Amino acid sequence: MIANTKTIDNPKDKYLDSLKFALYCITHPLDGFWDLTHEKRGTYAAANTILALTLLIRILKLRYTSFIFLKVYWEDLNIFLYLASILFPLALWVVGNWGLTTLFDGKGKLGQVYMATCYALTPYPLVQFPLMIFSNFVTVEEAEFYSVLSTLSLVWAALLVIAAMGQIHEYSAGKNLLFTVATLFAMLVMIFILMIFFSMISQGVAYFISLAKEFMFRM
Repeated sequence: MIANTKTIDNPKDKYLDSLKFALYCITHPLDGFWDLTHEKRGTYAAANTILALTLLIRILKLRYTSFIFLKVYWEDLNIFLYLASILFPLALWVVGNWGLTTLFDGKGKLGQVYMATCYALTPYPLVQFPLMIFSNFVTVEEAEFYSVLSTLSLVWAALLVIAAMGQIHEYSAGKNLLFTVATLFAMLVMIFILMIFFSMISQGVAYFISLAKEFMFRM
């Protein structure tokens, strides 16, 4: 008998198993997100894959969604800023949630908050990809069906993020909702601080540029 060389410790098998586990998380969020971190069923590789698929679908939607549902003005589109519209809020959420919960007995680590948030994004590529194809075969009268399913994927993902945070931090429902609102407020504060910081940097750069121009003029 030939020995089976495939073991549970095989990195490829572990990656595929953790990626398939995302389907369990989105249908059984309480058990799924608990096992994701506490039982180490999730991996950063799978989390990064889900995030990459989310970004990829966002780009593909620009090209392949019917103009009835999405009008794209390519001359005004900056693809990097478009992708940053996901990555920047994601980074603010992860840092803000981890920072606040660390101060109030949250059990989740920074990496776990990131991993759980990425896993919670699973409904977006899962629903939006077939919707993108479907959009090219429907009429204006059927647009409402498309809009409802598209909104559903976003609401589903948002509810999964909230459920995930409650499980990894081991918070009650009330406390979890409180810190969800607090995290959103913290994100606004961080945006305000970053705006002030970059404003000061730009003013400082402009000052030294004008100083250099004045110096060269006098020379």
